Amino acid sequence: MNDQQLTERLQPIFEHLHKNPEVSWSEVETTAYIANILRQEGLEPHTFENMTGLYVDIGKGTPKVGFRTDMDALWQEVDGQFRANHSCGHDGHMTMALGTVFLLKELAPTLTGAIRIIFQPAEEKAQGAKALVEQGVVDSLQFLFGTHVRPLVELQDGTYAPALYHGAAKLFTGTILGVEAHGARPEQGVNAIEVAAALIDGIKRLWISPTKSASIKMTQLQAGGTAANVIPGTATFSMDARAQNNETMEALTVGFEKVVAAVSTMFGASIEYQIDAHIAAAQVDDTAKSIMQQAIIDVAGEENCAPEVVTPGGEDFHFYTYSKPQLQTTMLGLGCGVTPGLHHPQMTFNQKRLPTGAQIITRALVLALQHVERSESK
Repeated sequence: MNDQQLTERLQPIFEHLHKNPEVSWSEVETTAYIANILRQEGLEPHTFENMTGLYVDIGKGTPKVGFRTDMDALWQEVDGQFRANHSCGHDGHMTMALGTVFLLKELAPTLTGAIRIIFQPAEEKAQGAKALVEQGVVDSLQFLFGTHVRPLVELQDGTYAPALYHGAAKLFTGTILGVEAHGARPEQGVNAIEVAAALIDGIKRLWISPTKSASIKMTQLQAGGTAANVIPGTATFSMDARAQNNETMEALTVGFEKVVAAVSTMFGASIEYQIDAHIAAAQVDDTAKSIMQQAIIDVAGEENCAPEVVTPGGEDFHFYTYSKPQLQTTMLGLGCGVTPGLHHPQMTFNQKRLPTGAQIITRALVLALQHVERSESK
């Protein structure tokens, strides 16, 4: 399949996926659409009984090499209306994954092993990777690749990075249980707002090494009713934590737990909390990165191979390595002129880069398969 044929094949697929976004865990029609394309190719997609998403194997034997794409859209306000919207590029990622399927199918007779293509739900909820790990989808894999479109501030249009170093993120949500009282008798109550203020002050005093990028802050607080003369006894809150690596995130988590315990004791209040989302930081494997770099050079030329990208954003892909440290992973950074930016309701990018992305991913998978075969033959 030449470049023009691949472009013509992928364009209507992208348009369909772009026009039919579905949010996390609701990717029902998206799953069915992809499964139908795979069946038309003579392949056997594997779906799940109790969740969206699917995967397909190409070639013979147990897959040792794989590629994962995300499927879900964001729920956001677009032109005055809240709706599902592909403003993170997952429509493009799925398109590249299907392009990779088409290219691998042509190469299938020459493949000496199997390659697994994974369509993962719920990336935006940071829950999909964990669900697929629990399903055993990556258990047999040695290499796993991913990709993400990048904004212009990180990659120039038409350039490609062999690794994306995303940061770690955690979202804590909680409830403060104090004691309500009359506004004239504050000593008889435990003011939930004052407890929240002490939490904010406490987390500001969490000292992390200045050489480590990290932050933790309260992003939501609700307390009190319609009466202004009542000391509020209950409040709910959210905390957003970010760190460039997993060790720093663990230090932030321990610090947050200590602050909660200290503030609770000081006020005599109960502070209950949970972790609603946990996104692991990237743990890029050098061999996987080297393979991706070679794939970029082979397909797009050395002049278009950019350095790896360090970005403060999070990506659920890295939970695979967090859960399976032996898994060798990296993500392709696709320089495609994302503008105005990721998650902007009017986000757009250069779709002409999608076929090239599919070709790079395909080349990386073939090179990784060859690497596995050489290692196993020693």
